Parts: sequence; C-alpha cells; structure tokens
Amino acid sequence: MISKEKTMEAITIMYEMFPEAVGELQHKNPFELLIAVILSAQATDVSVNKATPALFAAYPTPEAMAAAPLDDLIDKIKTIGLYRNKGKNIKACAAQLIERFGGEVPKTREELITLPGVGRKTANVVMGDAFGEPAIAVDTHVERVSKRLRICKLDANVTQVEETLMKKVPKELWVKTHHTMIFFGRYHCLARNPKCEICPLLYMCQDGKSRMQGKNN
Repeated sequence: MISKEKTMEAITIMYEMFPEAVGELQHKNPFELLIAVILSAQATDVSVNKATPALFAAYPTPEAMAAAPLDDLIDKIKTIGLYRNKGKNIKACAAQLIERFGGEVPKTREELITLPGVGRKTANVVMGDAFGEPAIAVDTHVERVSKRLRICKLDANVTQVEETLMKKVPKELWVKTHHTMIFFGRYHCLARNPKCEICPLLYMCQDGKSRMQGKNN
C-alpha cells in the first residue's frame, strides 16, 4: 500500500481534476436524499434522478410515502433496477421514520442502518450530504480507485477500504474526498476503459503502468 503522504498527494490531484465534485442525486431535504440513496443501490444516479421527481411530487413526506399503495410506489420506480424490493423498502423505511424518529431522518450511522434498505454506505452518504457529518461512503468507484492506486489492500472488503481511507485522509476532508473519488472513478478511472494515457496519476499507479505496457507490447 502507498503511504498516507502519497495517498493525499493522489487525492489532491483528484481535487484539482474535479473541483466541483458533489453528490449527484437530486434532493431537497434529508428525507428525499435518504430515499434516493436507497433507490440508487446497484443503479445509476441518472436513472434515480429520472424517477424521483414524480415519486416525490406524489409522496413528499414520510407520512405520504408510508400511506402510499405499494403498487403505485413500484410503478413510479420501475425504471430502476430491483424496483419491487426497493418499493417495499422505501415504504417500510418511511413508516419507521414516523414510528421511531418522529418523521425525521436520524443523524447517526447506528440509527440509520436500522432502517429498511439502509446499509453502511447509504448511511454514510446521508450523514455526509444531509448533515455535514464526516463520513466516507465506499461505492464501486471509491473501491476501484483505492485498489488501483494501492491506497488499500487489493483483497480489502468495503469496510476495510473505508477504514483505510479514514486513517489516511484528515476527517474534515472525508466528505469531499468521497465525492471527488467517485467523480474520478465515474468520469476518468473507468472500470473497463480507464483514461490511463492522459491520467496525471499514472506516475504513481502500478495498475495504469501495467495497462499501458500491455497496450504498447
């Protein structure tokens, strides 16, 4: 693995490449963000953003969503993957917000992960984007970039990737780093065709160097 100093060197270059990196799920409040993040599991933000305007217009509050007919919820999100299960989850999640949290989205990871459809990654996104709480959510992009640059071990699971980043990145930069690494992975260090030949991090990326050697042979 690369050192804490090298990690921050790499992340600083990513900051320069994507200075405007922010969460791309459209939302007006913590409730909408929570529902959008639940819907985004194994789906693109683009597909979620196409479905949520009609969903939130019809069911803008936990009370409205909890009372919604399940068939109608499913119908409004059917363009998103796993829509049947997600429909059940968002209805149950809304109901639990009312029953257990007075209709408010809780601010702690421990409480968030008790909600239907909410895992550690979802909780971290909500904490960081809705409440400004320091958190790093490890999605496929963050995991891929961390492993390609050897910021973490290649066999690390998502929790270990998160823990390694938390050790190497100052706490006040966790949310910014999370969004920047997602942009870097989504728009530059792509899963299938990473832009190694124009990457300013190629000099410190073993993965990229190997890939370029393979192209040149």
